[in-house]
Amino acid sequence: MNFDQRLDRIVARSDELRDALSGSLSGEAFNRASREFAELEAVVARINELRDAEAEERSATALLADPEMRELAQAELQSLHERLPGLRHEIRLAMLPRDEADERSAILELRPAAGGDEAGLFAAELFGAYRRYAEARGWRFELLEYNESELGGLREGIANITGRGVFARFKFESGVHRVQRVPATESQGRIHTSTVTVAVLPEAEEVDVVVNESDLRIDVYRASGAGGQHVNKTESAVRITHIPSGVVVAMQEERSQHKNRAKAMKILRARLYEQQRSASHETRAADRRSQVGTGDRSERIRTYNFPQGRVSDHRINLTLYKIDRVMQGDLDEFIDALTSEEQAALLAEAES
Repeated sequence: MNFDQRLDRIVARSDELRDALSGSLSGEAFNRASREFAELEAVVARINELRDAEAEERSATALLADPEMRELAQAELQSLHERLPGLRHEIRLAMLPRDEADERSAILELRPAAGGDEAGLFAAELFGAYRRYAEARGWRFELLEYNESELGGLREGIANITGRGVFARFKFESGVHRVQRVPATESQGRIHTSTVTVAVLPEAEEVDVVVNESDLRIDVYRASGAGGQHVNKTESAVRITHIPSGVVVAMQEERSQHKNRAKAMKILRARLYEQQRSASHETRAADRRSQVGTGDRSERIRTYNFPQGRVSDHRINLTLYKIDRVMQGDLDEFIDALTSEEQAALLAEAES
């Protein structure tokens, strides 16, 4: 099936759905048809724009035979020849298979890996950069867990980032982030290398993952340890173990056991949902552990070199010399480049 035939099929499907929606559909069948029609609507609008431009091209080409209209026709053809490739490219991108999770909110998890105290300090800074990025885009950034070390570093940080299209932007941050700099505690001025693991999971609804109460072991205990913002003497902390998968989530951020349990269940669903997605998409990580990595210094997606003021993304060989701005949450240049790389790979696969 060539490109034009694929476009004809999309238009025909859109017309079919419009007729069905104006007919006797109801309930879940109506909802499914509505969602599919809404997804196709923008593509069909672009296809119609392309068809109109192609018709204009044919008309202008016919006018080349008329000496009085040739100059005008040549100018119009030049404009169309500049416009048409862009329209076709936009349509090809719109036709690519979409990750159903892209429009969802996300769960962000950060943990220091190799590097001791310095890794925890950088984890706290990176967590802050993500927070600023989310807030600049108008997304809600809700702390689920924030466990500080004695030096102000981060032992573990988990946040729920709520908004449309959060996962599509944040998903490229999953992996191991490496930092190279002279720690404040280093008296000899030597550069240290540390790593932080980042996991970004699409937020899951209850309908996405069925969690049976009989599959859960729930332990309650007193919140304790450095950095617990609401440490108290009641058994408010909650640890939930999903027995079939072995996934464990512990939460002590809130004073209320009920709130801690609700937050823990949100994270549990997200982790189980990501396991399901990983199993059904061979191109994705086999499970959440492969997404996060081991934290070893050699296993990395991005390096932050403070002495040289540069940040390098090793997946796309992109280096930017604006580390201060990146740490303030200016991440769009990396994310846009990674998105384009993903789209190019999908296009190559679709057209092979």
